[in-house]
Amino acid sequence: MPKRKSVAIEQIASEAPRRRSLRNVQPAADAAEPTTDSITKKRRERRPSERSQRKSLQEKSTSEPEPESESEPESEPEPPAKRSRASKQAPKAKAAPKATPKATGKAATAKPAAKASKPTTNSTAAPTTSNNDDNGEKTYWLLKAEPESRIENGVDVKFSIDDLAAKKEPEPWDGIRAYAARNNLRAMKKGDLAFFYASNCKEPGIVGTMEIVQEHSPDLTAHDPKAAYYDPSSKPSDPKWSVVHVEFRSKFKVPIGLKELRAMGAPGQPLENMQMLKQTRLSVSKVSAAEWEYLMGVAEEKAVAGK
Repeated sequence: MPKRKSVAIEQIASEAPRRRSLRNVQPAADAAEPTTDSITKKRRERRPSERSQRKSLQEKSTSEPEPESESEPESEPEPPAKRSRASKQAPKAKAAPKATPKATGKAATAKPAAKASKPTTNSTAAPTTSNNDDNGEKTYWLLKAEPESRIENGVDVKFSIDDLAAKKEPEPWDGIRAYAARNNLRAMKKGDLAFFYASNCKEPGIVGTMEIVQEHSPDLTAHDPKAAYYDPSSKPSDPKWSVVHVEFRSKFKVPIGLKELRAMGAPGQPLENMQMLKQTRLSVSKVSAAEWEYLMGVAEEKAVAGK
């Protein structure tokens, strides 16, 4: 019997501590529970901060459009439009200098007129009025006339350098009935210079200079049956021939004879390519600037030498 009691006591003794240990374990577990609560509390505490951060971000996002309103002045590049207006007005200011070239052009044309009125032998610099071709260079010519009497169709065709000098008005250079000569007449410009060549006479040669003062127009003598060079094939409605009007400029003291011209036109000489020497029957021929200057120099030398 005592053994049974001891067993029961032992059982009771063993059970009692177990219950106590369970109680002791439960408080430990209960002690662990507050940690989870604290975590949840911390999370809850964090949520308001996150919400505040989100709100602040939203406020920033809502406040970002404000710079667009501030950047609106940048989208106002309309002041450059005013600058463009100023640039458009600039050409108007440039229009003023255009008046100056016109004034200079008039002055340039007025000066040559005064020079052309000087009948000096050195006429190279004198008649430089509008003596230009299409390239802006001077052009020169040689025109032939007959200083001695010759009757053509009942009319005396005599015309000398003295006859030209006696004219008070521009003289029409008429009677040209060759196409090559006519084409040269039509190529002449106002202000061009020409040599007066005495042809079909005892001493043919260059005797002076003249200036073209009016460009080509129809030769009315071609339609006149009483004229020396009447041409029935030329009609007033469709004129075939042309004239230019010329004025006297100078008479050489000593003419440049045909023999001298032929010598100067030999191969290697200054006049070797002169059209008048190449086409001897051409009554209106071209003269180059170099040939003109050379012959004017020869005329001056002959005037000084007297022969």
